[in-house]
Amino acid sequence: MTATIHLVKLSVGTSSIGDLQKWQSTRAAQGKDGLPRHVTRMWPKREQELLAGGSIYWVIKGVIQCRQKIIRFDEVVRKDGIRKCAIVLEPKYTRTSPVVKKPFQGWRYLKIDKTPPDLGMHRDSDDELPPELAGELAKIGVI
Repeated sequence: MTATIHLVKLSVGTSSIGDLQKWQSTRAAQGKDGLPRHVTRMWPKREQELLAGGSIYWVIKGVIQCRQKIIRFDEVVRKDGIRKCAIVLEPKYTRTSPVVKKPFQGWRYLKIDKTPPDLGMHRDSDDELPPELAGELAKIGVI
């Protein structure tokens, strides 16, 4: 049995989960199957562990705020012949407890014991906190 691992990735250019959803609903962010995907330069070396139930945890405005389950990896070849990796994602977003994350490039692997907990089902319908407020509350341990 393969152990599960996750990815953590900055959501550059978005200021909320709603912005991320809006971007992923565009044709530019979807594959031919209509599923959202994130295209990246590198292919994950720990592919099997990610496909064993892994998610991508999105950092928005310096705070991990949600995750999406990873479905598969597709090869994408650009017009100039450069090979890329499309991380194909489940369209459902699961909000997580906010966790402040310092800036980094690319992605980072995230072990199960380091993942922020999902918000309970009763909390999914709560209004989204502004990222700055969520980050400050997380810093002081309120949420």
